[in-house]
Amino acid sequence: MKADISFKNINRLAIPALIAGIAEPLLSITDTAIIGNIDENATESLAAVGIVGAFISMLIWVFGQIRSAISSIISQYVGANKIDQIQKLPIQAIAIIITGSLCILAISYPFAKQIFQFYNASGQVLEYCITYFKIRIFGFPFSLFVFAIFGVFRGLQNTFYPMIIAIIGALLNIVLDLIFVYGIEGYVPAMQIQGAAYASVIAQITMAVIAVVLLIKKTTISLKFSLPFHTEIPNLLGMIGNLFIRTLALNTALYFATSYATDYGPAYIAAYTIGINIWLLGAFMIDGYSSAGNILSGKLLGAKNYKTLVELSTKLFKYGISTGSIIALVGFVFYNFIGEIFTKEPEVLTQFYNVFWIVLLTQPISAITFIFDGMFKGMGKMKYLRNVLLFSTGLVFIPTLLFFDYLDLKLTAIWIAFTLWIMARGIPLIIKFRQLFLPLAKD
Repeated sequence: MKADISFKNINRLAIPALIAGIAEPLLSITDTAIIGNIDENATESLAAVGIVGAFISMLIWVFGQIRSAISSIISQYVGANKIDQIQKLPIQAIAIIITGSLCILAISYPFAKQIFQFYNASGQVLEYCITYFKIRIFGFPFSLFVFAIFGVFRGLQNTFYPMIIAIIGALLNIVLDLIFVYGIEGYVPAMQIQGAAYASVIAQITMAVIAVVLLIKKTTISLKFSLPFHTEIPNLLGMIGNLFIRTLALNTALYFATSYATDYGPAYIAAYTIGINIWLLGAFMIDGYSSAGNILSGKLLGAKNYKTLVELSTKLFKYGISTGSIIALVGFVFYNFIGEIFTKEPEVLTQFYNVFWIVLLTQPISAITFIFDGMFKGMGKMKYLRNVLLFSTGLVFIPTLLFFDYLDLKLTAIWIAFTLWIMARGIPLIIKFRQLFLPLAKD
């Protein structure tokens, strides 16, 4: 099967995927910016949003991997011209992930205090964590539902509808954040951190409703559940299992980073919260090209078009490093302005500016890592991705963090560890890809 990997077609997939990909971090980054500018207890509230955001992001990344698994299988069937054989799989996969998410909600809700004590939260910060979490966790099943539907659209080589869903959700979240956090005198009381949580949940529910409507109206995929399970379900569950372990390793790194930053004090965790949200926003912006690689690589592998697959990797490498460099350059130009968007607290800004340059320098490195990560997901190479993440977290991130923390570098230690971690994730993927497909491309 011929596949168009022109600049135009790659960006036709990448740009909508980029916009769709920033929806979830934009929910958190909006909460961070607005909460950081409330009049009372801004530092404690910002710290709580960061801690809870880290935990919920962990849950979404662990269970949201179904998006990549669904996309991989569907795109390979599209490449092999067998799309009619995959009709029952999406709704069965969605049912599995929703069941799992409801179980997680039921288990985590009663133990909110213990969860965030585990993150070293205490006092006022812990109280705010519990308040924020016990509202926002109800959006978790809806987020996973949307992720699963995004996976279906991606497998069908369509990133436009996920973009529409994401834009509506992000804009609604911003509007509701402003209304609920600050209030409208005489109409809506100022709910501060609770308001931010309600805004996120309502935005996630709205996105889920729109996703259902578009899937029904714009595709031939049925949402009618039926048995027996599709023959690809064991393969899907295997992919999810490997991605589950992989994402646990990823979030182990995030847990260590958040826990250490929290232990340094409220100003440090607040500064870390700003930094990690900006890093995640950059990562999800790069995810546009990663998603294009995910979508096209699965299709090309299904068609056994190895020469074009190698050409795709070369193009995406160039696009990714260019995009990452632009993000870093913009960050350096607006260095001070960016920090003041999130908070006016001098102590928080001081800690943030001390490490923001490292956050920016990681952007081109992250771009390459995420692009090859996306391609491996599209090709269904989940086992190798799992092993790379286990290696980079256990043998690179944690030892690096412990060493530089011992030197009392605090937030600098965390971001040095993140930088080396990203490099340890990306380099093996590039080497493995070339070993696998350069010989096949020459045949």
